[in-house]
This record gives sequence, structure tokens and C-alpha cells, in this order.
Amino acid sequence: MRKGAKIGIITGVSLAVLAGGGYGAYSLMNGSGDGSGEAKKPRTVVAEPPSAEQAASGAKDFLAAWAAGDLAKAASLTDSPEAATAALTAFKDQVKPSALTLAPSGPATPQAFASATGTPTPAKPSGAPSASATPSATGTPGASDSPSAAATPAPAGVLMGFKARAEFEGTARVWDYGGFLSVVKMSDNTPAVHWAPSVIHPHLSGNETIATQQVFAPLGATVDRNGKALQAPSLTASLAALQDNARKLLPPDPNKDQDAGSAVVITDPSGKTGPDKLFTIVEPKPAKPFKVTIDNAIQAAAEKAMTDLGGKPGSIIAIEPSTGQVLAFANSPSTGQNRAFNGQLAPGSTMKIVTSTALLEAGINPDSTVACPEKSSNPVAIPNDFPGAFPNNTLQDDFKVSCNTAFINQGLTSLKPESLAATAKDVYGIGLEWKTGLPNFDGKIPPTPGSKDEQAMNYIGQGKVQMNPLAIASITATVQSGAFKQPILVAGLPQQPAARQISPDVAGKLRAMMNATATGGTAQAVMAGITDNAGAKTGSAEVAGAATTNSWFTAYRGNIAVAAEVQGGGHGVDASDTGIGFAFSAMRLLLLRPGASRPPDSRGW
Repeated sequence: MRKGAKIGIITGVSLAVLAGGGYGAYSLMNGSGDGSGEAKKPRTVVAEPPSAEQAASGAKDFLAAWAAGDLAKAASLTDSPEAATAALTAFKDQVKPSALTLAPSGPATPQAFASATGTPTPAKPSGAPSASATPSATGTPGASDSPSAAATPAPAGVLMGFKARAEFEGTARVWDYGGFLSVVKMSDNTPAVHWAPSVIHPHLSGNETIATQQVFAPLGATVDRNGKALQAPSLTASLAALQDNARKLLPPDPNKDQDAGSAVVITDPSGKTGPDKLFTIVEPKPAKPFKVTIDNAIQAAAEKAMTDLGGKPGSIIAIEPSTGQVLAFANSPSTGQNRAFNGQLAPGSTMKIVTSTALLEAGINPDSTVACPEKSSNPVAIPNDFPGAFPNNTLQDDFKVSCNTAFINQGLTSLKPESLAATAKDVYGIGLEWKTGLPNFDGKIPPTPGSKDEQAMNYIGQGKVQMNPLAIASITATVQSGAFKQPILVAGLPQQPAARQISPDVAGKLRAMMNATATGGTAQAVMAGITDNAGAKTGSAEVAGAATTNSWFTAYRGNIAVAAEVQGGGHGVDASDTGIGFAFSAMRLLLLRPGASRPPDSRGW
């Protein structure tokens, strides 16, 4: 691991630093001829190490030429002029120092080089004298750049150190660092710097780039929608992912450059390693707090609702219908899967909100007679959860008591096989692959071509229908506001629109049906006293192999919509601690603030 700090890089330009040629792989010509028509022998690296005087002279001359800006001369004093020219030019153009001072500091040890580069000290290559190992093009002492390294012992070089100081326009800060280079002996008995990216800086290796780039301060503290420090213990593990996803999804901020600083940074174009900040030229401005849509008070209630389950698996979420902003979510257990966002569960009778939408759009009215027989008419008949038949029920009556047989029979009569899935997607945005800020599953209603039994199961939220509280709360929020607003956890995230809005007439009828359920239907017990501008729907879902059904509850009141589920919770209207107790815990969310009963356009609490 490098010693340099790792940071996020927003912009900046860089040029690949070319790796140096291997020992003996690059030849330097002394000239085209001496007038005799014969070319002189190429100048190559030899195995014999340079003397101490030659090593000192080679390092001094190279550093002097580099510091003076004579890059052509500096490159000619290496064993790979082309690679050296490209790298030195890239440093000048991309790092852009206004002044550069380079001073030899004498012989160095492989251990010092290894410490500076963050690489282990290698064993001495076979055949090499015990002088000093040579940094290769990858920045590792003793490793040969030549493909035939295994067969050819690396020639010996003398490792030399130097002190570098870079200055920059507009700041009094100076960048001081220790550098290393290896001097080898050439066939004409002159020294040369063995070229490697690490000559530029010990951290530089391979195809990495070095440049002055914009840098930004780490994201600030996370705050809730009201600007208060976020108090959400169960969300701690999700915040890092949320910040990272939001940074990628949010539109570019035209004013962000005003907050940027600048730094010399090494970057790996392949992305295998993170950016390495070597030196900060200008400090970035402190980052603004990271604001999420969560409301601390509602979040606290959501977390308590999950704690009250006593270890039983479940999840809950609250959404602001007017904006789609997620106000709270919590899971039981608090660790593990985010059931509220990623659960793939049968939603039971809460799905009847979507089925009712399709039926209303097909011309069935809330006061239309829709009989509630004891068993459904599909080949594998499905009974209700209560005894008796009610031939004179209206659609609203069936919704209030959650009559399975009525919704199945009327759905098979009035709807096409694809109608339910189309309504869910076009009106409620189910299946649009929402970008909420966290990984999420936004619901699935499978096609049912030719199978009346599968159609029947879809209409009552059983079979292969898959939802979670995020999706169900969003459906409820859409009914309340009259328009789908894709759920988000950070204001400003892009929100996919639904193909069409629910009509005001259908939305009004749905709200009336949900209000009737809250005041005199299956949700009456838990909605007592909070029925103004409110609506609800209960649900239970049978799961193969489970003795007890999963319970669901969804409701809205003013500008808040909630949905919750508990595994093995039983029917939401059961007179049991699990069913009623859970529902009441969820409903506390609706009672937190008086402003929850305000109309959606108030935007206040």
C-alpha cells in the first residue's frame, strides 16, 4: 500500500508515463558515421557497475539538466531517451511546477527505495554484485524490464538518492520529496540513468499518470431533511453507499469548481488502484453537509416499530407523496438485507390497490355491484379469509373487507391478462428500475398468458407477484397525490416519470375506497382517530411452507404514506399482539407531527 492518501478525483488531465526499455534492450547510437561510411557501434548497457565517481557524476548531470528545463539533454543522459523524454515532458506539462530544484543526496539503499515506493525489498538478483539493486520500469529494485529477465541476469546499477523541491504559481507552498534513480554503466564507459517511472516520483509505476488535478474535500457530515445531524443508527451501513451513488447520479453542479482545490495526484487509468494524492497545492473548501431526505423524528419511530417486533423479520418505510422523498425506513433485523428496498415478497391484498385501479379504468365504479362469493371462479378456486357469501357487495364493499373472490372474478371478467402489469408500470412506475440512491427492487408482476389461475393470483397479490414496502408505499403515495413520484433518498436525484398519470376521477375514487377501509373496513381498528384526509389497506400473504401468513399494512395521511410488512405476522386485523401491535407501531408514523394532515401541496409539516 502506498503511503500517499487516497482521495476522489473529479477532473484533471494526465498523460501516460511510458515505461523504460529493459537492460540491453535499447541502444544509443553515437552518430551516423565518422566519414568512413561505417556506423559506430551502438551504445548499450553493460553488466559491470559504474564506479562511485561515475554514479555521482551521472546523477548530478541528469538532475541538473532536468532542473534547468533542458529535457532533451536530461533524456540523453538516460539509457532510454524516448521514454525519458515522454515522461519528463508529461511531468512538466501536467504537474506544471513553476520552479524545480533537484539536488543529489548520494548513494541510497534498496531498503530506503523499497520504503519510499511501498514495495517489499526484493532479494538480490542472481549474478548481480552486492552494490545496489536497480529500480526497474515498474519501480521495483532488482527486477529486469526485459522479457528475457529469467534467463539474463540484471546488470548492476548504483542506486542514488536526490532531494526534489517543486514550486507552484499562486501559492507559497512548496513540495519537497525524496527521489531515487539508478545509474548504470554504458558500453562507451560513460554513466547513464536507468530510466523508470519511479525516477519522476517513487510512487509512480507502470502506466500510471501524474498530474495536477482538481480535488475536493471529503463529504461532510450527513444531515436529515431539516439540516439536523442524522440520527439513524440502523442506516449507518447504508450511508457510504448512498453518498457514493448520489455523487454519481446527481447532475453536475456548475458551482462545484469554486469549492475545488488542487493537488499533485497519481492515477491508475485501469482503475485497479485508487488515486494517490502526493501533495496539496491549494486546499479545497470544506465540503457542505450531505443532506438526505430522511426525517429524524419519523426515522426514530420507524426504528422503534421494527424493534417492537421482538426479532421477527419485517420492514417499514415512509414516503412524502408530493415529492417521492423517502422520510424513513427500517428493517428487522437492522443488519443484513434491506428488506424495505430489496425484499421480493408477495404483497397480499395491498395489491388490490393496483387491481382496483385497473378495474376503475375499465369502467367498474366503487358503487358497482361486484358479488363476493365463497369461492372464486378460476379452475383452482380460491376461498376468502372469512365465511359466507355477499352477493350484493359493491366494489367498495369488497375493498373494505378485502374480498379475494370478488377481485378475482371481476378481474377475469373485465381485464385482459396484461392489464394489471401495464397499469402497475404505466401509472405506478413498477418495473422502471428506480435509482433511489441505494440498491432497490421496485416490484414485479409476471405475465400470465393463458393461465386464469395465475391471473387470479396476481389480482390478490399472491403467486409470483413480488413487492416490498418501498414499492407498496410508492403506490399508496401515488394514490394520495395523484401522480407517481419515483422514490429518492437525496433531493435532486433524477426521478423517472411514469408513462401516464392516474386520472383525477380514478384517483378520487381510490382515495374514497381507501378512506372507507380506514373508517369502517379492515383497517378501522388501527386507524381510529386518524381518519381525516387518510386512507389505508391491509394485506396478508400466504407463503408456501409457512404456518402463519405475512402481514402487510399501507396507509396515507396528508403528505405522508407508509407501508410495512412483517414475516409471519398473521392477518393485519387479527386481535393478536403480533398483528394489531405491529400495525399500531406502523401507524405511529402518521401521528408524529400535526402537519402530516396538511394537503400535499403545503410541503410543510
